[in-house]
Amino acid sequence: MARVKLVLEYDGTNYVGWQIQQNGASVQGRVQLALQKLLGEPVALWAAGRTDSGVHARGQVVAFDSPRQLPLKAYWMGLNSLLPEDIAVVKAEEVSPDFDPRRWARGKRYRYLISNRRSRSPGRRHSHWEIFLPLALPAMQDAAKCLIGKHDFSAFRAADCQAAHALREITRVDVTGTVGDEITVVVEGTAFLKHMVRNIVGTLAEVGRGRQPPSWVKQVLDGQDRTKAGSTAPPHGLSLEEVFYGDGPRVDGDQHDD
Repeated sequence: MARVKLVLEYDGTNYVGWQIQQNGASVQGRVQLALQKLLGEPVALWAAGRTDSGVHARGQVVAFDSPRQLPLKAYWMGLNSLLPEDIAVVKAEEVSPDFDPRRWARGKRYRYLISNRRSRSPGRRHSHWEIFLPLALPAMQDAAKCLIGKHDFSAFRAADCQAAHALREITRVDVTGTVGDEITVVVEGTAFLKHMVRNIVGTLAEVGRGRQPPSWVKQVLDGQDRTKAGSTAPPHGLSLEEVFYGDGPRVDGDQHDD
């Protein structure tokens, strides 16, 4: 029995999120159904992390144990023929029998898109947070600097986050783009809390709108109080871009709770 690793891209607009739930269609459910058709029997599927309703992915990583010996092409082209048009396999490979896409992950990169046009954009409605007021890009860039490093991110975790602690390490926060068009926020880190990236973006947007100075973000971070931070940015602007791996499992025990 071979363990197979898949890299998935999906548009999360029509799904309740990655994880199977009772209240609607999930990405996991669609992929498991396609695998069952391909393999002739159901298989368990593990993912690098959960994405919320409306959140997209270009680099979600999943793994499963295949009961049949098939060429890797079958898990790519064959599986894509069975998946809906908003979900696709972009890479397939056989991996170590003990590979776990969640526990082996060394970090992740997320990308958040903001449409900053003065009028609404039908083409961006499912992929961008539309903010019509021109944002102060340099102020957002300045504010983001304090987030780099290992901190207690309690101010940026969801109220129902189940993580044992809020200590996380962020290695990159880039705010780039063109005011009046598109602004991109890229966040990389070793592990994330539930809604952490969306809460960071919502907080940076307060600075961009001129409602708070750049120094305010550091005060929010140090205060460790979620009620003092900005609102949670909408899910549809967020995409899981890539999951990073080494040669084996993580040794620090951190879990990925996004």
